[in-house]
This record gives sequence, C-alpha cells and structure tokens, in this order.
Amino acid sequence: MNPNSRKYRTIWISDTHLGSRGCKAEFLLDFLQHNHAEHIYLVGDIVDGWALRKRWFWDAFHDQILHLLFERAQRGVHVTYVSGNHDEFLRPFIHHQITAINLEDEVVHTTADGRKFLVLHGDQFDGVMQFARWLAKLGDWAYERLLMLNTVYNRWRKWLGYPYWSVSAYLKHKTKSAVNFISAFEETLAKEAKKRKLDGVICGHIHHAEIREIDGILYCNDGDWVESCTALVEDWDGSLQIVQWAGVAVAADGRDKSSLAEPEPVAA
Repeated sequence: MNPNSRKYRTIWISDTHLGSRGCKAEFLLDFLQHNHAEHIYLVGDIVDGWALRKRWFWDAFHDQILHLLFERAQRGVHVTYVSGNHDEFLRPFIHHQITAINLEDEVVHTTADGRKFLVLHGDQFDGVMQFARWLAKLGDWAYERLLMLNTVYNRWRKWLGYPYWSVSAYLKHKTKSAVNFISAFEETLAKEAKKRKLDGVICGHIHHAEIREIDGILYCNDGDWVESCTALVEDWDGSLQIVQWAGVAVAADGRDKSSLAEPEPVAA
C-alpha cells in the first residue's frame, strides 16, 4: 500500500461511466490507488453501455481501473457491483460472480455501528427511466454535449493552474426543475428505505453527492466521476462522509495533486 494511502471499512463509488469520454478516469484511478477498504461497492453505471454502443472509447486508464478492482477482489477485498441503467446489461447475471466480483441489483449493508442501509443505483425509482426511456436517452445526449463543454473549460483552468470545477454540476444545481427532481428522487428513496424498516439508503444515479436526514432516514448519494469526482466512505466507527477527490488545486506544471485531497467531513 502507498504510504500516503487511507484505509476505510467501506467505499462506495458510482456513475464512473467507463467507456464514455466524460469519465474522469485519471482522477478515479488516483483515488483508488490512494484509498483502500475491506468492502468496495460499485453502485451502478460503472461501465457505460449506452456510450459504448454509440461509439467505442476505452483508454489505458479504463484498463488500469478494472485491473485494480479485479486484483483487489482476488486478494480478498469484498467487491460488490450493483448494476445501474447504463450497465443494465449485467442485470440478467445478478447473484453471479465475475472474477470474484459479486453482481447484485441491490443489497443491504450493515455499518460498524449496526445501522442497515439499502444500497442500489436508484434508476428503479426514476419515473423518466421507467416510463419515458426515449426522454432519458434524449437527456443523455444533451448531457454528453454539456460534458464536452465541461472538459474544454477545465483544460483551460488546468493550464492556468486552477482546480477542477464542474460547469454541468453548477448549472444543474442552479436550475429549479433539476433541484426539484433531485429533491423528489431523494425523498422517494428515503421512503423506500423506511418502508423496508432500514436506517438509510445509499445510491447514485443523479450525480449529486449528498448526506442528509429525511424523515428519520439517512439518505446518502455517493455522487459521480464525470462531474464532481466524489465517493462515500465508512470509517471504522460506522460514520459516513463524502470524499471529493477533485476539490484540490492542480499544479501549474499540469501535474495532478488530487491524491492530496482530504475527505469532506459530514456528521452521519
């Protein structure tokens, strides 16, 4: 292990969208190289089947990420892959293993302090995905265009020595309809966890990292790796926090310093 590494009890990541040009694969690889856990949950949209069907894109960083995950699984780390809508091609294979990685549609995770959390991607509770898939596909196309703008803008910021900043995330969080959708999604997932008599829910899907209590249920979203570069981690006492890996300056000579990122403390 790298001497600068941190080890957690559990790590959750989702929406990496490997196979799409929007994936921040270099940031994700750096995060995985510097953060270890007994259990890693891949909470859906890890491989972007939608993007790969339209146009093949797969670079060395994508290969290294998969190799690292398979290697850890084979060495005894519990790696669970919970499928999402962009990698729904895996759903026929739930309850099976791929090179020691468990494939599931949803699971219940018990934290060190005894709390039980429903872990799922979340697209099952997105009305657009369930009843208007054509609209979801159209939204995906528009989102890809916005991510292209985001990439160009951040190349310019990196050249000037500024940290990564997501244009797409900023616009999404400032748009009233998007804010309303996020709020409704969070409340729906919290209601589902409460109906199952669980303590909380951990999901992805909407690319918005969050930890907040909703009607006595702890809602957690681990974010994404195309905009915010965030993960959810559990420490050894069961506490949960969001790690934002891109929230650090990039050196003026272009060398990425994301490995020095610190977790964003959140009481949970």
